[in-house]
Amino acid sequence: MTTPARPGILPLALVGVAAGLLSGLFGIGGGTIIVPALALWLGMNQKLAAGTSVAAILPTSIVGATTYAVQGHVDWVAAVCLAAGIVVGAQLGSHLLAKLPIGAIQWGFMAFLAVVIVSLWFVVPQRGDRIDITLLTGALLVLTGFITGVLSGILGVGGGIVVVPILMFFFGSSDLIAKGSSLLMMIPGSISGTLGNLRRQNVDLRAAAVVGLGACICVPFGSLFAAWIDPFWGNAAFSLYLVFILGQMLTRKLRSRRSE
Repeated sequence: MTTPARPGILPLALVGVAAGLLSGLFGIGGGTIIVPALALWLGMNQKLAAGTSVAAILPTSIVGATTYAVQGHVDWVAAVCLAAGIVVGAQLGSHLLAKLPIGAIQWGFMAFLAVVIVSLWFVVPQRGDRIDITLLTGALLVLTGFITGVLSGILGVGGGIVVVPILMFFFGSSDLIAKGSSLLMMIPGSISGTLGNLRRQNVDLRAAAVVGLGACICVPFGSLFAAWIDPFWGNAAFSLYLVFILGQMLTRKLRSRRSE
């Protein structure tokens, strides 16, 4: 049995460019494009793709969070609460990733995207909205971070596609603050998840570095466009992007089952 060839530098860099633009625009880590691109388009094992994506999200989230913070679009208290939960959750998620079958991960990822797509049409963010921090709110933010961390570790996503809609819908955040706080939250989450994946040899650091570098270059452009575009159309674009990703994954999964 031959070992699959490692993806080339140029394809990995292009994945990073696309992930960076989407990270800045939607406040996500880019895992929703990195994982399918690595697994479906570049032939990487699904589990390795998920672990590599978590590592690539680290530099992306640092640059993205910095860009949003400079513009004043980060809720630092909310981000710290989310980060406290995601650090623990990411460890559990990376552990589950090594135990779960690949098929379950793929179907779980698709079901997860479907839920996010539907939720986006129920969120109408306002640019002036802010999170009202109380003791209860803080506890719920930590819980949200924990659940997000578990999903991040299993699915290889930074957690933004979970956190951004939740911050807008349940915590009353504006879209820009939700995106900036989400990116800041991902920094410790990515570190935690990557450490867990390294212990289990479930990450390709070379691929993660190339994807992460490509993403870093383009994140600021995406964040500037996010501030310019109307919140409703930003949500609509995000949902359509996720529909495309879900359709691609579902089609390939069904073809794979037929061939079996």
